[in-house]
Amino acid sequence: MGSFQIIFVLIAFLFGFLFPLLAIIDIVRNDFKGNDKIVWLLVVVFLNFFGTILYFIMGRKQKLS
Repeated sequence: MGSFQIIFVLIAFLFGFLFPLLAIIDIVRNDFKGNDKIVWLLVVVFLNFFGTILYFIMGRKQKLS
């Protein structure tokens, strides 16, 4: 296994598992208005890579303080 393959596997692991897991933890630990929490959980679970990006760009601004 070459160094390029190891780097590719690590990047795939980050985007495919770690970032969605961090997004799910952040969603569960915070309060949202109405059904936004359930909607964001479904978006992150079903749209894994794109849902995580959407959550970190748009969803974090919707959290209640």
